Amino acid sequence: MKYLKLVRYPNLLMIIFTQILIKYFLFEPFGISITLNAFGFFLLVTATVCLAAAGNIINDIFDVEADHINKPSKVIIGKSISEKTAYNLFFILNIIGVVIGFYLSNMIQKPSFTAIFIFTSALLYLYASSLKSYLVLGNIIISILVAMSLIIVGLFDLFPAITPQNQATQNVIFRIVLDYSIFAFLLNWLREMVKDQQDINGDYKTGIKTLPIMVGKERTNKIIFAVSILPLAAVIYYLYTYLYSHLSSIIYALALIVAPLLYFMIKIITAKTENDYKSLSLLLKVIMFLGLLSSGLFQFILL
Repeated sequence: MKYLKLVRYPNLLMIIFTQILIKYFLFEPFGISITLNAFGFFLLVTATVCLAAAGNIINDIFDVEADHINKPSKVIIGKSISEKTAYNLFFILNIIGVVIGFYLSNMIQKPSFTAIFIFTSALLYLYASSLKSYLVLGNIIISILVAMSLIIVGLFDLFPAITPQNQATQNVIFRIVLDYSIFAFLLNWLREMVKDQQDINGDYKTGIKTLPIMVGKERTNKIIFAVSILPLAAVIYYLYTYLYSHLSSIIYALALIVAPLLYFMIKIITAKTENDYKSLSLLLKVIMFLGLLSSGLFQFILL
């Protein structure tokens, strides 16, 4: 269990669930041209999860000092698992992820795609070791990587199967994946800023320059509120433009995405305590889950 906690298994399960949704509930129901069979898709999920798990481990290694202040009861490295063991596991998972990525890229005859896995591995290390200390940059980087966990399914499954005959259909489905990846990026960016508010004490004492440390908690709340307008506006635009004639989709989006987002926006303005931010961070994770879950509904909307 300690190793599962170290790799943050709920986040990994979210990645697996989302990629399965895209593959089997968005791609396959439309009968579009795809590249990956069940084994190839298993390799893609495994490589993605290995790199994500490695990123979580290296992040915890560099965050030990701050975590002793912010969440001492949840510190694993140095208590349940030694730092040396954590580093070894980090390297093993990275190697597995990159090697599988290399094999998979060559299997679909796109060897250059190996760079995606190498770049992701390197970026996760740089994020944990230094980039997260830069104002806003760290939050943006980790949110881009979250979005990439969706986009990569399209890159490996749809892109190699594009032909002049199916290009229009493939592009429509790939644009849907991009839309969801943008949604995931925005929600994760919000969550990273909320977590910075929650972890302000430990970050300050360890010299990490987060937004609340540089501009204050009250101003950061206002910035979070302003950024939260983006996913709200995007969902409403999407409903108005594409789903206005599908009542069930509108009800789903309004009740399970728009309403929780509005609640979040109201609560973030007055948030002050660590528990306030902890609750709001969890709310954003639930909204992201419900938003991504809706990708499985397109088969009932477009078919």
